[in-house]
Order: sequence, then structure tokens, then C-alpha cells
Amino acid sequence: MPNYNERVAPISLYPGDVGFAFNAESPAAPQSSVQFALPAFRGDASWWVTWQTSFSHVPEAVNVGLQAADQDREGNYATIDTSTNVNGERRSLQTTARFLRIRIVSQRGPGEITVTIGA
Repeated sequence: MPNYNERVAPISLYPGDVGFAFNAESPAAPQSSVQFALPAFRGDASWWVTWQTSFSHVPEAVNVGLQAADQDREGNYATIDTSTNVNGERRSLQTTARFLRIRIVSQRGPGEITVTIGA
């Protein structure tokens, strides 16, 4: 997947959709994924989001963050959840953000990473 680029329109995630932020890749940390947009058609504007990390080989250490923003600009993204589980994991949380992306903060050791985001 390409790196984050605010000049490229984000991929929309509707309820039931799953997007690949990284798909069996070895990105050099720190690196941000492509961005995903959560449509604003819902009355309460609150979404349950699930994101999952998995690795082809267990790394020695990893720090992966789910970042959110109300406007799709580099400086607006803030980390709202973090995973340091080298075995991979699935996490869920509620957010009112309009845009999401994954940030690989660090990864030490071998192994390709796959990260999905589901709305």
C-alpha cells in the first residue's frame, strides 16, 4: 500500500467494510498507511471500529497505532489506540472521527505486517 498522502482522496469504509492499511508488507518505521474515511450519514456520528494486526513471523517488538482525525490533514491525526502485541490482536473502540489511518511507530525483528480496519 502507498504511504499516507493528503492529496489523494481517502478510501471510504461503510458499515461491514474492511480495509487493508498494510497487506503483508515490511514498511520502514515510522510510516503511516493510506487514510480511510467514515461517511457522515449517521445521525449519532459515532462508529464502532475494529482493527487487527497480524504478522508473518513474530517480531521482537512492535508499536502500531490507530490514528484518527476530523479533517484529513497530516497535522490533525492523533493516536487513539495502540497495540504492542507481537502475536497480533484484534481491538475495537468507538470514535466520532471522520478519518482513520494506521501508524507503524516501530517494529524490531523479521516479519511482514498486515493491518485491517473495519467499520
